[in-house]
Amino acid sequence: MSSDGENDEFLYEDAYDDAFDQDDEVDDLDSMSEPDVYDALSPAIEEAPQRKPYDVSWKVKTLQEIIDMQTKEISKIQSVLEVPPSSAAILLRHYVWNSEKLQEQFWNDPASALEEAGLSPPSSPTTRTSTLPPSPTRRTTRSLKAGPSTSLPKRARSINTGSFECPICCMEFDELSVPSQTYSMGCEHRFCKDCWKEYLVVKIKGEGESAKIQCMESGCGRVVREEVIDDLVEKDVSRRYHNLLNAAFVADSSTLRWCPHPNCEYIIQCTQAPPRMLNQLVPTVECKCGHDLCFGCGYAASHRPVLCKIVRLWEKKCADDSETANWLQANTKECTKCQSTIEKNGGCNHMTCKKCKWEFCWVCMGPWSEHGTAWYQCNRFDEKSGIDARDTQAKSRASLERYLHYFSRWANHEHSAKLDGELYQKTEKKMEQMQNSGNLSWIEVQFAKQAVDVAIKARVTLKWSYCMAFYLKRNNMTELFEDNQRDLERAVETLGYSLEQSISDTESIAKLRQDITNQAAYVQKRHDILMDDTLKGYLERRWEFSVDI
Repeated sequence: MSSDGENDEFLYEDAYDDAFDQDDEVDDLDSMSEPDVYDALSPAIEEAPQRKPYDVSWKVKTLQEIIDMQTKEISKIQSVLEVPPSSAAILLRHYVWNSEKLQEQFWNDPASALEEAGLSPPSSPTTRTSTLPPSPTRRTTRSLKAGPSTSLPKRARSINTGSFECPICCMEFDELSVPSQTYSMGCEHRFCKDCWKEYLVVKIKGEGESAKIQCMESGCGRVVREEVIDDLVEKDVSRRYHNLLNAAFVADSSTLRWCPHPNCEYIIQCTQAPPRMLNQLVPTVECKCGHDLCFGCGYAASHRPVLCKIVRLWEKKCADDSETANWLQANTKECTKCQSTIEKNGGCNHMTCKKCKWEFCWVCMGPWSEHGTAWYQCNRFDEKSGIDARDTQAKSRASLERYLHYFSRWANHEHSAKLDGELYQKTEKKMEQMQNSGNLSWIEVQFAKQAVDVAIKARVTLKWSYCMAFYLKRNNMTELFEDNQRDLERAVETLGYSLEQSISDTESIAKLRQDITNQAAYVQKRHDILMDDTLKGYLERRWEFSVDI
């Protein structure tokens, strides 16, 4: 994966072009005299990092940049269609910021395009703030939309030629106060400004509406303009209104997404992950806040190597009480030898019973001695257990056992990743100990923290790999996937065990440092192999799933 300004989006050719654009004559002379000389600080084209075929490029935008994007598009439509800025904004929001579709509809039938968007026809005035209400002979009773005072009489009438009575609050206004204390749009539906204000506050703060706030008259589709709202409501309400408009702009765009992490106001822009490609890509991006997220589904972390649809199906299945009622994810299990209750307090799955000293695997409860050999099959479910299921009850039990096999490993790696997170504090103390006992510098002991980072990253990948394995159909490709999964899992467990070892003397520090460094490098290698093969498999359509993706 890559981000603009950090790796693949930086175009080195453009950097050279910009350099040669400055002072053409001097550059020409330089190129004639020394054609092979270049700035040593400039990156060479061949040094540009290669982007993986399954990676996407993205940009991180600020809120002001999003506002500037809207302003630019509104200004463009305003000049092309020759309409006021507020009308251009309403038209763009109605057509979901598709300027091409907007222009096509507008030039075919301007009146229809304006009316559908909630604007007055071309010949109609936009507002009538100073126009007095129609005469009593032409004024009729109207039904009003649910507003701030719907329990009041729903009527609108003129007391006399120059006075006006608000249809909602029944407040009467004389001829002099009508222009300043009442308001009507091009639809000529007039109400007092207090009712307008209360109505807008309810819509904005109560209902969270912004782009589609319409006239209070029932059946009227005229949209209230931005400048009208800014004039009628308080500043805090106006600020909330514009925030909602910005949020709606991001939500309407298929290339923009808010960062889902708390207190982060950045927006991610990605043009390479349309919905039609989400069955072949897992578009993981990184925000400037330092957190990963999936641009496809908005998941607040990386869920590679699993497709977005599979993640949704898995989480729905895990949340289904019918599936999880028979499984209580406990933090304790019983020793298979002496039945003593054992609590897992570390990320490593290599467990040792303090009572009988039996060494076993926390995941499958099998002897740990088999996990370092070719017989290591802890990650693979025995499909034969469901082949002989004849009756419905037996098949249901086999299906549940299969689900629990993958769910327990998924949940275990999630739990282990959290426990490994606690290793940071232990690792910091161990790093201080190595500095004091082994006469190592601060930089020389960073290998321990880096190893913890690698272990946590690998555990998250393993967690989601079990989600994917649950939905994979059994074939040769699945066998290869599980082989890669097994190798990574075995490497992570070895690294996790080394990270939890204590330091006894100076010689053990040197050996531990070498072991952890080598093991972390091997974990990273196995992680990259699993990730690379799996994500490329989507593009090559190698994976077959038991559900429609």
